[in-house]
Amino acid sequence: MTTAPTLRVVFAGTPEFAACSLRALSESPYRPIAVYCQPDRPAGRGRKLRIGPVKQVALDHSIDIYQPPDFRSQASIDTLAALKPDILIVVAYGLILPPAVLDVPTYGAINVHASLLPRWRGAAPIQRAILAGDEETGITTMQMDKGLDTGAILLRRACPILATDSAADLHDRLGELGAQTLLDTLDALCAKALRPQKQDDALACYAKKITVAEAALDWSLSAAELALRVRAFNPVPVAHGFYQGERYKVWRAITMADTTRYPAGRIVAMSKDGIDVQTADGVLRIQTLQAPGKRVLAAGDYINGNPALAVGQSFDHLPA
Repeated sequence: MTTAPTLRVVFAGTPEFAACSLRALSESPYRPIAVYCQPDRPAGRGRKLRIGPVKQVALDHSIDIYQPPDFRSQASIDTLAALKPDILIVVAYGLILPPAVLDVPTYGAINVHASLLPRWRGAAPIQRAILAGDEETGITTMQMDKGLDTGAILLRRACPILATDSAADLHDRLGELGAQTLLDTLDALCAKALRPQKQDDALACYAKKITVAEAALDWSLSAAELALRVRAFNPVPVAHGFYQGERYKVWRAITMADTTRYPAGRIVAMSKDGIDVQTADGVLRIQTLQAPGKRVLAAGDYINGNPALAVGQSFDHLPA
């Protein structure tokens, strides 16, 4: 096996989750010889092209950058092949890699995935784990194949999901855990100590992409279910309720032990601690929210600012 200092690594990733792994690689014996990331995208009010987190890390470490729109052309595959990679590391790249790309590196491609595979294959494993009420998730490194997160497991590292975790909180912890697990995987690869394990497809479940529509709070659900949605959709796309036709984003919320006889959606209390809303089962306390066109505020600060929300009023119900 090639020793670590001479292992020719190419890295492919785009968002901050991937940047965690690239930073770790760049300061290790596995420093990439090239980085692939998605093309720069327009962002903000001015729609100016914005450099993604992985590209910024590559620039900071003077690593060559490639940004093909896809790998449909033979030219894009030939460009990768010309780098003569021993291994391709893929972390939240966001582009489909055909078998012809996976066949280029001498030792194939390794993916860093934010779940304990085979649970939560797919695009949104962090959010889906929270939505399901899972108490544990983690990182899996796997040997990539032509399927969707179906390759052989190389290493797995578990991470608890705390009762207060938002997707943002869990994302940050898993990003760091993913970076360390990747380094451990490469160390084991170089030591010829990896023992790939086939996934049990019978245990697999699919983490489909999150939609904005899912983030709308349906007060006919229980407070416990809605609290999971608030956590899972923070920071994107952010859970929200409609009040007099306007969207109020809910950034933080908890369940309360209170029981009332009010209909679901009714605001039953407001205090510095939160805005309490009756659900089909239990009360949801909104702790942090964002009124239309306003900044994010703690509930107490929102109430002190002459809020539109009021006790006895109700959030709109979603159309059937």
